[in-house]
Amino acid sequence: MEHIIRLMKDAVNQGVFPGGVLLVSRENNILFHQAFGHTDSNKDKPVTTQTLYDLASLTKPLATTMAVMKLVENLQVNLDDRLDRFLDISKDTDKAGITIRHLLMHSSGLPDYCPYFKIHSQTSSSEWRTMLLKWIVREPLVQPPGETNCYSDLGFMLLRGVIETVTGSRLDQWVQTEIYQPIQLMDLCFLPLEQSYAAERIAPTENCTWRGVLVQGHVHDENAYAAGGVDGQAGLFGTATAIHCLLLKLFDCYVGQSALKMFPQSLIRAFFDCGTETERPLGFDRPATQKSAAGRLFSKSSVGHLGFTGTSFWMDLARSIIVVLLSNRIHPTRDNERIKDFRPMIHDEIMSVLGFS
Repeated sequence: MEHIIRLMKDAVNQGVFPGGVLLVSRENNILFHQAFGHTDSNKDKPVTTQTLYDLASLTKPLATTMAVMKLVENLQVNLDDRLDRFLDISKDTDKAGITIRHLLMHSSGLPDYCPYFKIHSQTSSSEWRTMLLKWIVREPLVQPPGETNCYSDLGFMLLRGVIETVTGSRLDQWVQTEIYQPIQLMDLCFLPLEQSYAAERIAPTENCTWRGVLVQGHVHDENAYAAGGVDGQAGLFGTATAIHCLLLKLFDCYVGQSALKMFPQSLIRAFFDCGTETERPLGFDRPATQKSAAGRLFSKSSVGHLGFTGTSFWMDLARSIIVVLLSNRIHPTRDNERIKDFRPMIHDEIMSVLGFS
């Protein structure tokens, strides 16, 4: 593991990120778990393995998708249900026929992103969350639903609306109660400052020009921030330990070895194994065939996801390998994109050390 340590230290020294945490496990055994660098560019506070990071789009698989899975298990939602079954605002629109499956696979035809926060008003966060759904439904489709995959934050914002309509609870509250608490999962949450986490324990993200502050403890994603810090595409914070714990539970269910069955094996496999090499599994991502952030050596039977803030996880289902990399590469600015070259390099090195080439 010495070369892995050197690569992580070099990444800090070369400004890939101020600091980060790397966790590697195989067959339920943690082989490597170490913190590097500092939480901020002033080097005021060293990163520890207990540092919370803004997980950005890891919210999609680790919160929103988990909620949908539970609703499918409870027979409250079917993957091929249409959007107009849940959201009245979509009725008699070209969004009515978008299915839950389309949204999870990013094949809804919706645009990837819209900066709704720029028209943020002084309405309450609950009113804003309702307005967001209305605006998304009015967005012109970039392609018909089901034709091709186009990664979309907007689709997962609509999933948040579906989840909250079905459950009658806010996404974060329902996920904590129904997903995280039953498996006694700690250090994975929305709104960490409201959950009594000290700001000093949370890695800061960007000097935000829109908010005029250094963002720390509040979600970096501006649309999620405008929605009160909770939305389907972003808002989750956590540690590498917490992410690994959740992924390990999912993996155990996938292979049918879980004593505490978080989800039925058939349901996990329906989400992880669907699609093709050029399509995403339901709610997750898989390594790209070329220039993958996961590098070259993860098997085709792998799922994972990236987060804009500098976070990622990959789980090789065929080899029982999990890699979690957390950083705040956007501190102090999102213009720092050095992580694009670093991610595949570190993952290739990890897989090489584990004996794959």
